[in-house]
Amino acid sequence: MLSPSRTVVRREGGLYALERALRRRGFASVAGADEAGRGACAGPLVAAAVVLPDGRRGEVPELADSKLLTPLARERVYAEVMARAVDHVVVVLPPTEVDSRGLHVCNLAGLRRALAGLATRPDYVLTDGFPVDGLGTPGLAVWKGDQVAACVAAAGVVAKVTRDRIMRQLDEQWPHYGFAEHKGYVTPEHAKALRRHGPCPEHRRSYANVAAVLSGAERGAVGVAIDTDELPDLPVGDNDDGNNDDMEAVVAEQLGRHEVARSEAGT
Repeated sequence: MLSPSRTVVRREGGLYALERALRRRGFASVAGADEAGRGACAGPLVAAAVVLPDGRRGEVPELADSKLLTPLARERVYAEVMARAVDHVVVVLPPTEVDSRGLHVCNLAGLRRALAGLATRPDYVLTDGFPVDGLGTPGLAVWKGDQVAACVAAAGVVAKVTRDRIMRQLDEQWPHYGFAEHKGYVTPEHAKALRRHGPCPEHRRSYANVAAVLSGAERGAVGVAIDTDELPDLPVGDNDDGNNDDMEAVVAEQLGRHEVARSEAGT
């Protein structure tokens, strides 16, 4: 018995080489799937699936890993993908679902829903990093797939742009956290806002940094929470000679407000 011929992926084909090799083997429709928001502690997890057409129309200008593109470039690529794609699906999983089911389960579920939602069943599926079962379609999980396969890169851009737009909308509803800038990822500014204001409904309670703030808030219910933003900036060396009068005055003022609040509450 003759063994089937090997599928040759030509390096010079770049981002489109893998899909072209699959099409040479008879897989005419190749879908790619990717997600955005795994590492964020706030906002939804977004998954997308995209099928690009064969030939020159499927070659999207500037297409690359979404993380390597500037926000303006991502918007341009997104518009091109939307104009050229044979089919696409976007799935949005809210923070409550991530908390209740777990990140990895939701990640696979989002990719599965996106791929299953395509109007035309693809002949082959490429996913970024994680294999997705239950599709009834042959597929391959590709390490750094958004840098290897065009359809995966396209799905990554669609997921990222969709999620960024959602985070900008959430910034209007919850302006204290800076969602429009950091998109829910853990930056020093986000961490500071989270400690100061506590989590909002868009924060993922199952994430360690959010859970730590919640735990601290619970302990603070029987203690005193000092607003460190009101503490004065002291020059280097003030603590060495015990000259903490300014800081102690602010702390004393906050403690006084706390005692008044306790008295008015009858505690």
